[in-house]
Amino acid sequence: MRFGLSLWLAALLAINVPAAFADDDRRDAETLGFVEWVVLQDSGVRLKARLDTGARTSSLHAVNVEPFEKDGKRWVSFELPLDDHKSPEDADDDNIVLQFERPVERTVLIKRKGAGSQRRYVVRMDFCIAGEKHETQFSLTDRSRFNYAVLLGRRFLGDDNILVDSSDSFQASRECDYETLEELEQERDAD
Repeated sequence: MRFGLSLWLAALLAINVPAAFADDDRRDAETLGFVEWVVLQDSGVRLKARLDTGARTSSLHAVNVEPFEKDGKRWVSFELPLDDHKSPEDADDDNIVLQFERPVERTVLIKRKGAGSQRRYVVRMDFCIAGEKHETQFSLTDRSRFNYAVLLGRRFLGDDNILVDSSDSFQASRECDYETLEELEQERDAD
């Protein structure tokens, strides 16, 4: 019996100890709520994001997605209409549409329950969440029928060591700098 217990402990340590020391520069885990504010770095706009451990790839609300070539590489242009996900306090504001161009990282085939599969472009985007800047891949899709313009999936959560508290939202202790819709409108009107 003693030999069996020793063998079991040795196997347990062989599995778990290397993982504990595998990545010394990995940042400490941070717990965030299932909904948090994110700020897209190119625009400074703040959006609500759902942290979703069921999704592998993050996704971003995008319409008028158009592929094109630039310097011999595949790129995509797209728009993000803020009106599709406004907060009630912003309901009287004019519609602001953010425009982006990004190199295509890859395409993914998304299997959808009750609908046909959908091919989506994937791009890299810089953003800030909980006071920290990050970069991840986002699949581009029309999320206007969903509550959140941004969905952050496991690829981001795991790479950046983020834990999700599914019982609460807006748990971040630090904020990111952002521009209000009023500031964005003033910039748009000045152009």
